[in-house]
Amino acid sequence: MSKRAQGAAGPSQRQLRVGEQIRQVLAELLMRGETHDPDLDGRPITVSEVRMTPDLRTATAYVSPLGLDSDGADVVIKALARSASTLQRGIGRQVSLKFTPRLLFRLDTGFDYAAHIDRLLAKPVIRRDLDDEDDAAGDHGAGDHVVGDHVVGDGDRED
Repeated sequence: MSKRAQGAAGPSQRQLRVGEQIRQVLAELLMRGETHDPDLDGRPITVSEVRMTPDLRTATAYVSPLGLDSDGADVVIKALARSASTLQRGIGRQVSLKFTPRLLFRLDTGFDYAAHIDRLLAKPVIRRDLDDEDDAAGDHGAGDHVVGDHVVGDGDRED
């Protein structure tokens, strides 16, 4: 497989490994309060993922400030952007790379999206539909699929 085809499929192992190293160092730096920014001091911030560009020169950190509304989260993102050079120096001291990547910060909305999906799945109408599907699947064999009213696969029932 060519390198171009690998890039289209997703990040390389090196991108993933360097991103994880930077995530760990970044989380440590934030936990120790090494930014000296009043908007970041004492705030619990989760660094959920760091995505690297293929040339490893830019790192995008996805962060979640805990216990803040969207306005408070925007303040934290702006404070992180102000402190990017300080954090970048800290990363440069702890991670061996040819170039220390430029840091970008984005609000991680993955937790909010997961909570939204959980709320949807907990609704009685959805719960009932899911229970009906489980009951219907229990009437058939393991290799069967229900398509409309028809059972496709090893099952012997066809309505």
